[in-house]
Amino acid sequence: MNSILKSQSARYTVADYMNWPDEERWELIDGVAYDMSPAPTIKHQNIAGRIYSRFEQKLRGKTCQPFIAPVDVVLSDIDVVQPDVIVVCDPNKITERNIQGPPDWVAEVLSPSTARKDLREKKALFERSGVREYVIFDPLNGLVQRFVLTDGAYGAGQILDRQESLELGFMPGEFLPLAEVFGLTQQGVR
Repeated sequence: MNSILKSQSARYTVADYMNWPDEERWELIDGVAYDMSPAPTIKHQNIAGRIYSRFEQKLRGKTCQPFIAPVDVVLSDIDVVQPDVIVVCDPNKITERNIQGPPDWVAEVLSPSTARKDLREKKALFERSGVREYVIFDPLNGLVQRFVLTDGAYGAGQILDRQESLELGFMPGEFLPLAEVFGLTQQGVR
């Protein structure tokens, strides 16, 4: 299927999505196709990479497993997304091809082209799908929004700045220093 044929007015299923060319990156939210181009910036990739590498070290040999985009997360017959970083603690959700069901922890690093979708459509999707923790990293402002699912809802959430540490709900007592994630050094931002 050519990317020109995908439109915001059409509705697609995960079965449709699985037949699209591998070289194209798309997400489906409520059956609406969202193009994942252009590629993320270097700053975006550095932040996602730092998050993933810290989790990969902390979770080595444990039940929970981190993944970095692109990896398909299938949440329903009309919802498949590729979050920047996820943690899955139920090995039964991990298949050869994708993740089946909600991850325990999801991170998105905001980009100008995807910020609205990450803040609105994806937040609503993750909430109704049962993602326990959704964390949004804003590289432009050095802020983090953390949403924890309580009684089926995220609520107002918590806002942290790059000088604070993010508590990890899936690893009680563990924290992620945000200065490290944002690449701060003694001299400032890298």
